[in-house]
Parts: sequence; structure tokens; C-alpha cells
Amino acid sequence: MTKMDPQGRAESLSFRQLKLFESVGRLNSVRKASEECNLSQPAVTQSLAKLEQQIGVTLLDRRASGSYLNELGEIFHRRAARLFAQIESALVDLGVPGGPAAATVIARRISKSQARSLIAIVETGSFAQAAESLGLSQASLQRAARDLEVNLRKPLYYRTAAGVMVTPAGVEFGRKIRLATQEIEWGIREIEAAQGSFHSQIAIGAMPFGGSVLLASVLDDFVSAHPRADVKIVNESAPEMLKSLRAGAVDFVIGLVQETTADDLTNEALAKTPYTVVCRRGHPLLRKGKIGIEDLLDYDWAVGTPGSSRRACFERLFAGTPNGPKTSIATCSLPVIRHLLARSDRLTLMTTYELMHEDDTLAAIPLGQIEPAPSIGVTMRAGWLPTRLHLDFIELLRKHMTETTVRPLIRKAG
Repeated sequence: MTKMDPQGRAESLSFRQLKLFESVGRLNSVRKASEECNLSQPAVTQSLAKLEQQIGVTLLDRRASGSYLNELGEIFHRRAARLFAQIESALVDLGVPGGPAAATVIARRISKSQARSLIAIVETGSFAQAAESLGLSQASLQRAARDLEVNLRKPLYYRTAAGVMVTPAGVEFGRKIRLATQEIEWGIREIEAAQGSFHSQIAIGAMPFGGSVLLASVLDDFVSAHPRADVKIVNESAPEMLKSLRAGAVDFVIGLVQETTADDLTNEALAKTPYTVVCRRGHPLLRKGKIGIEDLLDYDWAVGTPGSSRRACFERLFAGTPNGPKTSIATCSLPVIRHLLARSDRLTLMTTYELMHEDDTLAAIPLGQIEPAPSIGVTMRAGWLPTRLHLDFIELLRKHMTETTVRPLIRKAG
């Protein structure tokens, strides 16, 4: 039989199997786990044997004194425990009756099919498309959806003229459950990495401008160190990129870090990279001595799109002028801006890190440093547990930034 990929093996495991494994690993005993989960010892033993067969490795050392996690078992148990911890946290956030104590009980009752039904409905936007994506009849999907609502004792759906829709709270709950289930696939990938025979994927979000430049600077080194890794790169605007990060479509995001971050996200700033006004070589302003804000008003600008930090910096720069400069083009596409500047007297904002990776066709106008200076770095989900592959990539980013001429941030020990 052909061995399934990590995603396929993760999807084949039921929450019941994972809960039994989590319990045995925590209690070091099949007997104690059977009592905690209200199942017979033979049923627990059979379930664990099937789980190990599906994953393809032995996770427990069976001894007369009990069942103990081996090295690979420790790796997978950490991920299984995180799965249920995140489900419980999502239940508390949803506001299930009874609070945290009830959330622990409800988390044990939620089945894989119930979770998959909600995730599919949220992702596809309708019951019909969700049923098709899962290969189920609509009746089966509706039954799983109703069972989940009964378990939660919270409404997740409401009826409209267009059909049954997921409530905003249900959409957020589904997003968190999807992120929780990713732990199992990552656990299987970590097991393969520990065995030295993994073929894994890493999904990276690269924000426009600096994010793409920084990513390109380390890709060759990363692929050389991990020749069997598949690197998926997603390029979107900053607001869309953060949505993808929250949804789990990307593992982390590279680019200018936001000045303020929501509670569910965290930043690691790698270096300060101030904005500077940029033009083509031979621009009239480069032949002028002292340059002030008023000199910049006479030229057309290519500005960042609304919501981007580049656009916010532009608006701050000209906040004190009655009428700002002409801004006929708003884009976050570096190739487009490079083309526009090379063939006109347009101006734009670029960070010092971005400019240092340009050729000699562009130059900085000596205006002085524009405050506040943003930082380039990595944005991650709060509480995220990266795999070894993720850690290796982020460490390459840190190493690269300390070796560039951008002023590196002082990193605290530990």
C-alpha cells in the first residue's frame, strides 16, 4: 500500500484516536487513559495501534509498568496536546455555556466530521459547495452541522433568503479549529524530519517591496540546506497577507512589521529600515543643494496602496501642506514603480533596505531620515509553534540581516 503524504495521514486520524493518545501520553498508562475517556482498555489499545499504523511509526514504549512516549511520541504528543488546547481556547472565546470547565468536556465530544463540516462551510461559503468538496451528501453535512451546534449549545448558522449562512462567531470559531487541526500535519512532518526522510512544505507570505526582497535574499541558501523542501510563496497586499496568516494559508509573513499588532499576531523586528524619497539617476532634484518638503510638491508621485505603511508614511510626510503632491498612481508593485521612475521625474518612497538592493538607476534624494523609521521582520500567529524547517528559515533571515548594511536591532538574549 502506498504511504499517504503527511496531510493525508493527518486527515485520516480521528479526534477520538488523538484524544486517547494524548491521554495515554500524559498519564503513561492505558488503564488510566481508559478510565479518563470511559473506554475499555482493549479499545484504547486497539485505537493506539491503528493510530501508529496510520502515522507509520511507533510512538509508545509498552512496558509492564506502563506505556511511555518514545522520542517520536514526544514530538507527536506535543502537537496533539496543542490541538485540544486550541480547541478548548476557541470554545471559551466562542462563549460556550459553562466557561473553561465546560470547554474541556465539549472538546472531547467534538468529532472530526463535525469540525470538517464547519471548516468546509466557512471556506466554501455554502452547504452545497461544502458537501461537494468533502464528497458528502448535503443531508450528511447538515447532520454533522446540527450535531456540532448541539454539542456547543451555541448557534453557528442562520437562515437568509440566499440560504443557510454561518454566523460571524461561527466563522471565527471555524478559523481557529482549522488552525488547530494543522498541528497534526505538522507533527507528522516533524516526525519525518526527525527520521531524516522528510519531504515538507513551507508556506511564506511576502509583503510587497521589502518582504519580497528579503525573501529572495535567503531563498537559495534555504533550498541548498533543505533540497527536499517545497517552498510556497504568497504575494499580496499587507491587509490581505495578514488575513492569509490568520487563516493559516501562510505560516509566517516577511516584510515591514506593523506599528501596532492585534493580540492574535506577534512580530519579530530584524532591522530598522527608514523610508527615503527615491527618484531616477539624473533627476533635477539631485542637482539642487538643500531640499525641503515644498520641493517635493512639484512632482508626480507613485504611492503605496491605501492601508499600507508606505501610504501612511507618505500621508504623514505631507500632512502639514495645504495640498499634497499629485498622486496619479497607487501601487505596491516594485517592478511597476521601478519602470515608472526610470522613465519620468516621478518620486516614491522606499526603505533603505529596498534601495540597497536596487541597481544604480535609482537614487535617494538627500532629504534626511523620515520618522518614524519602520522595521523589517517576521509576523507570526501568537502562540504558533514552528517546526524545525520554519525555525531554520527564520534563523537564515536573522543571519542575513546582521550581515547587511542596514542597522541591525539589538536582540535580547534568550
